[in-house]
Amino acid sequence: MSSDPSPIHHEAYAGGGRYQLHLAGTEESAILEYTQDPDHPTRVVAKHTRVPDAMRGRGVALQLVQRLVADARANGWRVEPRCSYVRAQAERHPEWADVFA
Repeated sequence: MSSDPSPIHHEAYAGGGRYQLHLAGTEESAILEYTQDPDHPTRVVAKHTRVPDAMRGRGVALQLVQRLVADARANGWRVEPRCSYVRAQAERHPEWADVFA
């Protein structure tokens, strides 16, 4: 078992995937969903980020975006930020410009 108290789980499936984070004491998980074009597998579209009310204000959504950025770098992905939250974070973090399309 990981020593990280709130690990982010990545689930990849045909056409996309999602990052999910669950905090102890909460019923729901926060998620960041993306799609992947089979004709352009290095292009990822960040579609949606959802953080339950009980998890707001803890930096959970930012953690999900940071994981997406790390995985994008590791996998050679270019991320198109269609999700307004992901787009806002991309604008706030110029050091991520190499990842965002």
